[in-house]
Amino acid sequence: MSVLEPGNDTAALRGLLQRPDIDLVACFCAAWCDTCREYRPKLETLASRTAATAFAWIDIEDHPDLLGEEEVENFPTLLVQRAGKTVFYGPMLPHIGHLERLLASLGPDSAVVATRLPDVRGLLAG
Repeated sequence: MSVLEPGNDTAALRGLLQRPDIDLVACFCAAWCDTCREYRPKLETLASRTAATAFAWIDIEDHPDLLGEEEVENFPTLLVQRAGKTVFYGPMLPHIGHLERLLASLGPDSAVVATRLPDVRGLLAG
C-alpha cells in the first residue's frame, strides 16, 4: 500500500476504510513543515511493507475538520486505530522505527485512547 491523501486519493481511502479488517494510521502534518516533508518518504516505505493498514497523510490546514477539538502542537502527530478503536494518538519523534515498534506492539486488545477527535475513519470513509 501507499500513503493516501484525502482529496487526492479519496476513492482509494474510502475503499480501504470501508473494510473492517483494515487498520488506520493517520499522520497529521502541514505542507510547510520540514520535518513532515522528511518523514513522508519513510512513511511511504513503511506503508509499502505493511499489509492490512491504510496510511493517510492529512494536512491539518487543508482538513481541519478531521481534528475536531484536538490541537496539533508537534509534527508528526499520529493516530492509530485497530479493530475499530483508537489505540494511539499523539506526537511521535520523526524516526520511522518508533512507529514500526509501536505498530508491532499494538493488538486488537490494546487499551482505548480517549481523544477529542471526530470519527476520522468515518469521515475519510465517507
